[in-house]
Amino acid sequence: MTTELVEHGQLFIGGKLTDPLGRDVIEVVSPHTEEVIGRVPHATAADVDRAVAVARRAFDEGPWPRTSLDERIEIVTRIKDGVAARHDEIARVISAENGSPYSWSVLAQALGAVMVWDAAITVARRFPYEERRDGVLGRILVRREPVGVVAAVVPWNVPQFVAAAKLAPALLTGCTVVLKPSPESPLDAYLLGEIAREAGLPEGVLSILPADREVSEYLVGHPGVDKVSFTGSVAAGKRVMEVAARHVTRVTLELGGKSAAVVLPDADVGAAVAGIVPAAWMNNGQACVAQTRILLPRARYEEFADAFARAASALVVGDPLDPATQVGPLVARRQQRRSLDYIRVGQEEGAKLLTGGGRPAGLDRGWYVEPTLFGEVDNTMRIAREEIFGPVICLLPYDDESEAVRIANDSEYGLSGSVWTADVEHGIEIARQVRTGTYSVNTFSLDMLGPFGGYKNSGLGREFGPEGYGEYLEHKMVHLPAGWEG
Repeated sequence: MTTELVEHGQLFIGGKLTDPLGRDVIEVVSPHTEEVIGRVPHATAADVDRAVAVARRAFDEGPWPRTSLDERIEIVTRIKDGVAARHDEIARVISAENGSPYSWSVLAQALGAVMVWDAAITVARRFPYEERRDGVLGRILVRREPVGVVAAVVPWNVPQFVAAAKLAPALLTGCTVVLKPSPESPLDAYLLGEIAREAGLPEGVLSILPADREVSEYLVGHPGVDKVSFTGSVAAGKRVMEVAARHVTRVTLELGGKSAAVVLPDADVGAAVAGIVPAAWMNNGQACVAQTRILLPRARYEEFADAFARAASALVVGDPLDPATQVGPLVARRQQRRSLDYIRVGQEEGAKLLTGGGRPAGLDRGWYVEPTLFGEVDNTMRIAREEIFGPVICLLPYDDESEAVRIANDSEYGLSGSVWTADVEHGIEIARQVRTGTYSVNTFSLDMLGPFGGYKNSGLGREFGPEGYGEYLEHKMVHLPAGWEG
């Protein structure tokens, strides 16, 4: 892996590259080489004030919320096309920043973001912005209007995908946005800023401020912000709610997961393993929707466990920019330590280590952890209950179907999940019983035209589809005079 040092000396505020008001710098460190590969300014609270002020002015006085939907769609389509045209560059930058395997970055980080932009445009064209109803007291007009200035806080694991999930509906509805990328992955955000400027986004509509948690909290609690859209951990999401509540700021939260893949007794071994393994170890295990608990019928447990262990041990670990790599390094040393600590905890709890369990041989540099699989896991164990956010997966045996559903639901999370069976109709019945926001039958998928979000501690509100689009709109009721049919 060879990368040139990328340095940005300015912040993207209101569509213009602007000198920062502080002197602090964020150094982006390669998780593969542990060397600095980029430097960007660290935004300050004063920079947040500037960005919110221009966003506020652009929303309250500028053209963007007042342009026609067709005009907004035209500009957003150019953003989507710009991301598509530069998808390989975006994928490589993200792999260098956060360690995502290049093959996965192309599909999920870059082209996945294009799909998000495209789906939002489709929703925007179909969305009912106004409707007339017969009310109890007469005719009413129900309008849906842009919520205002949006603070969009995105994580390091899928930065472009999540940025698109927030930016696309916000921009299409007529909102203005301050985007806050993670300090681990700010470099790809500069590419997005270039693309947005070239697409003709009006002045003030978009700012991009790389910063740490302290500045993020300042942004979330800013009185000039009308809505916060946050993706991250449960602990951080609770803090976002607390801070945003000071100004009754609207909040959407997409948080953690500990999702269960339920393998029913009639499932095909090869199909289940082929479908679940990529969904379990996706993005090096650093995905909130990852299928990290695999529930196996006790009557066929050894058969399935052996197949999963063989598949896990065969995963190719290495340089994230090598097209052959399936599992790259974790984003930071702290994440590597976290995974290794959980592996130790799992062994202390009595789980059976089937494969992995340490650093990969021959990779002494970089924040690598072997794809690790624990068997004979009980759902009371910490490794089954807590989100590890690394390449550590649990196999949990169950006796009957009702127990499988109970185990799947016995979690503080409810973000994703799947069921694997020879009977699709029966799989749908299982899907109806599991309390989670997204579910798949004999596959793992995330459709951008449907609602995505979590039950319980996995979040609040939805992204994608008309449900997610509506999160960026306020509802207004207009009473019409009696007898007027207009």
